[in-house]
Amino acid sequence: MNEVKAPRIGFFQKYLTVWVAICMILGVLIGKFIPGIPDFFNQFEYAKVSIPTAILIWVMIYPMMMKVDFQSVKNVGKEPKGLYVTWIVNWLIKPFSMYAISSFFFYVVFKAFITPELATQYLAGTILLGAAPCTAMVFVWSSLTKGNPAYTVVQVATNDLIILVAFIPIVKFLLGVSNIAVPWDTLILSVVLFVVIPLVAGILTRITVTKKKGIEYFENTFLSKFNNATTVGLLLMLVLLFSFQGETIINNPLHILLIAVPLTIQTFLIFFIAYLAARKLKLPYDIAAPAGMIGASNFFELSVAVAISLFGMDSPAALATVVGVLVEVPVMLILVRIANKTTGWFPKRQTK
Repeated sequence: MNEVKAPRIGFFQKYLTVWVAICMILGVLIGKFIPGIPDFFNQFEYAKVSIPTAILIWVMIYPMMMKVDFQSVKNVGKEPKGLYVTWIVNWLIKPFSMYAISSFFFYVVFKAFITPELATQYLAGTILLGAAPCTAMVFVWSSLTKGNPAYTVVQVATNDLIILVAFIPIVKFLLGVSNIAVPWDTLILSVVLFVVIPLVAGILTRITVTKKKGIEYFENTFLSKFNNATTVGLLLMLVLLFSFQGETIINNPLHILLIAVPLTIQTFLIFFIAYLAARKLKLPYDIAAPAGMIGASNFFELSVAVAISLFGMDSPAALATVVGVLVEVPVMLILVRIANKTTGWFPKRQTK
């Protein structure tokens, strides 16, 4: 098997929270002082989907999907306990703990600061985050914790496949419990647009380039050409989104912090559930670390895209998903440090 370069956290990724904050300020200023710009882009819409936003989201997600080697799924039997931890935490615990924690804070703790209508919208955004475990950044988190790269690939590949069948019913159920009506066709269209299409495109690109140039060229040369595409697409989309959100943010600046509180608590909770479960099962550290990381972080690109499709660019739900982007990197870097300092909790891997 050809050796590929271990992913490292890049300059843009490391300071993603700073870039998001800058985009927020820039977008709010544009929305406030140059409202013609968001009004212009708002014209380009089809079936309640913003065409400029869809293009930027494809720019974000397509390179991520190319990184996933779905042939690795055949290796699921090699470290089954670690995968069981990942699947159970990601799909049977995480969406529902996100719903419970967010509901508690938005409807009870922050009741004096958030109207019931805003609480419902913020809850919808956090539900979308909770139902989508990380796809791309988990490769970086795994690398920073010296996680098993082969396991991480299998982990991401299987979760991408589970997203295709589990994301829609989980989101539909939790939104329904929250008294938020969402048409099935709109939800399905969102997943087709922002998961299925880039997923198929990524698979076809990987197969085509690998056949022509080989896996080493694809992993070490071809993919690097798209290194900044995801980040640039994300930042441009955030500027556009915040230009629609300007009025909401100006009127409710404290709400950014209020939304961040349950998201931060959820991130730590999910990490430790998976991480301690792996310790209980006596899994090696290089399996335990990525098992904790994938559930703790979110596929926020998908969450933002679906929130925009379901509720609109100027919706509080979309704002809540963007706050997820704002808090993810600093919180995950803290968890990386915790993981790296607790390697002694786990048995050493037996060498042959």
